[in-house]
Amino acid sequence: MSQREETRNLETIPVGSLGIIPLEGCKSLGQKVDDYLVEWRTVRESEHKNSLAFSGYQRNSYILKAKVPRFGSGEAKGMILESVRGTDLYILVDVANYSLTYSLCGRENHMSPDDHYQDLKRIIAAVGGKARRITVIMPFLYESRQHKRTTRESLDCALALQELVHMGVDNIITFDAHDPRVQNAIPLHGFETVQPTYQFIKGLLRNVDDLQLDSDHMMVISPDEGGMGRAIYMANVLGLDMGMFYKRRDYTRIVDGRNPIVAHEFLGSSVEGKDMIIIDDMISSGESVIEVATALKERRARKVFICTTFGLFTNGLERFDKAYQSGIIDKVLTTNLIYQTPELLSREWYINCDMSKYIAYLIDTLNHDASISDLLDPNERIQKVVGKYKRGERI
Repeated sequence: MSQREETRNLETIPVGSLGIIPLEGCKSLGQKVDDYLVEWRTVRESEHKNSLAFSGYQRNSYILKAKVPRFGSGEAKGMILESVRGTDLYILVDVANYSLTYSLCGRENHMSPDDHYQDLKRIIAAVGGKARRITVIMPFLYESRQHKRTTRESLDCALALQELVHMGVDNIITFDAHDPRVQNAIPLHGFETVQPTYQFIKGLLRNVDDLQLDSDHMMVISPDEGGMGRAIYMANVLGLDMGMFYKRRDYTRIVDGRNPIVAHEFLGSSVEGKDMIIIDDMISSGESVIEVATALKERRARKVFICTTFGLFTNGLERFDKAYQSGIIDKVLTTNLIYQTPELLSREWYINCDMSKYIAYLIDTLNHDASISDLLDPNERIQKVVGKYKRGERI
């Protein structure tokens, strides 16, 4: 058990008996989270453990049985197979897991984000208001790329958030929302967007040996103006400089629903001989992030590391294989918050940042109605892990 877990003072009475429902697309992540919670609550010494308020506190598993069976027509229903009355319920959903299929009139259909979101609503509807509190943990925020209106178009993410709170959801926890201002749609409800900066830094330091963490040897790069906040935070906690690219677009044309990028223009000091950390919220096709890496290499950067919360890789991994072989990128770090293909996990250039322990911390702390502010600001933990690395200790 980690030193950090022992220092978490969770003596307060739990909100209710803890229950977790990971939807089908989030099963493996949910299982890991459950394992941590079971381990911690078995070890945790609490004088109140046997009191009535703590009933059901220590169990072999906190996962509640639920399923979403489908009819032959592709329609479905949510079913909860054990009591949820009075529980503090956490529902985990991965809307980006396209590996799941269902039968639609005899044909195999892959689940889209819309299908996953619909399943989430089915499970909430099956709860029927009997849970004490419902928290939805949706790492990849549904429709978060459609977060603002420029022409006459739908505002899908804002609609989805409003729909969830109308159904009785109290809190929504997401990771690295494309634009956190979308929470303005639900100003009276809990909405947290969590940054995995600490896990990126730990993953990088654990897997790369010869890094010099100072502004003479390293820089943090934002690939566009939208992700500046992420890059500024990481640069500040590591004591590094930062640079950014902005996308020059051709606003006279629309290709695949957006204005095509003409060039990536760089703003920042010299990158020559320095290691680059490119940080962004997602890799979709990977086209723009590799263009940014190529532009940095042309400016004689030493190594290039790409850190993104969500690795969607919508056009496959071939582009990244080529970039790695030709020395444009050195490592790509993404989290296990969304589905990862076995091919991705086997790649030499890939580093997987496991978020299950962090989610378990969040659930454990929220169940006790304790503050999660120290979990949302990982500066102290980052300084500790950087100190270890500089001293040559094992992370």
